[in-house]
Amino acid sequence: MPHIEYLASELLIQIFDHVGQVQDVLNLGATCHRLHDVQTSSRQLYFLQDAAERQYGPLDDAFQLLTQNDSQEAHIQRPIKVSLALLKQVVHVGRVAETWADTYPFKKWKDDYTNRRLLSLDERFKVRRAIYRLWLYTRAFHTPSHPRESRLYPSAMRARSALLHIWPTDELAEIADVRGVIRDILASNVCPSNGAVTRKFVNRHGDDAARQLVFNLTNIHLTFPPPAPPCPPNTGHFAQPPKSELFEHSPTFRASTTRTKALHLGRYGGLDAGNEGWGDSMGHYYVVEDMLKLDPERILWLKERKMGRAQVVEYIRGLGDWFENYGDTWGETLEYVLAERGEFVEDVMDEGGIVGYTGEDED
Repeated sequence: MPHIEYLASELLIQIFDHVGQVQDVLNLGATCHRLHDVQTSSRQLYFLQDAAERQYGPLDDAFQLLTQNDSQEAHIQRPIKVSLALLKQVVHVGRVAETWADTYPFKKWKDDYTNRRLLSLDERFKVRRAIYRLWLYTRAFHTPSHPRESRLYPSAMRARSALLHIWPTDELAEIADVRGVIRDILASNVCPSNGAVTRKFVNRHGDDAARQLVFNLTNIHLTFPPPAPPCPPNTGHFAQPPKSELFEHSPTFRASTTRTKALHLGRYGGLDAGNEGWGDSMGHYYVVEDMLKLDPERILWLKERKMGRAQVVEYIRGLGDWFENYGDTWGETLEYVLAERGEFVEDVMDEGGIVGYTGEDED
């Protein structure tokens, strides 16, 4: 049998056309000079684009995300000229979407773990598509150019709903389903409630330590002064941060100084998901609503670093004062679009989703 480098070019092209991942295309081209010449030929973009479609598709949605800017309305489908630079960006956002596809089963079947399973290729495709579209919405409408005062303007609602109108109802249900998983990540891992922190503490250290933790969270601010204003990211000086009812007015935040954090860690050991709770009931709900304005990459970044409350607050402050006390607009825009179609969110979600919705409420 002849060595692969002696095969006809047409056969080598067929091999490249069936490679499933972008990295495999590059690795195959690095095996010998002949394959390198084929891989870097005029068909290089086709090889890489086809592999990216199979691994990170749908590329059309990824391209719309990556080419979005303030000079064009988000719902307008833009003609795309594929380049190596654009495909490198596709790999970046595609890896984020793939990570969410890996995370989805663990949160979707968090309480029904006996029926938990891996997603099929088609379901992973739907998760990636939902992530790209939710990310596009966030990049277009959750920015400083859309301050809290403008969220109910008719022109702003028309712009937001125009983007959702280009997607059919079943695909809107898939986006809402994935958004429910993202909400769960925020509520339990990035910004856990006081009750969630206490439960984790009980599981690790027992009831007596948990009671002492609750006492510290609610009373330690009487012992130590509030912290100095944090330094915003990417600046070389300290600046007075804006006042915020959401992040500053609770006793648990006033307790989150370096000294009290060290006291908690030294006495009881660390907490993986956070060292202080973010309130309970409506207070915690509004915190999560604010955090839903972050794009999927930033939320994943915060989740994986398991930051304490003070670190997350400092990060949010660095985004600017437009971010705080200005909730996510996806839910209300979805309701508006479905109402125009004569449908209700609850009915749509009962019938749709990535794997069939299981009853999580959509706001």
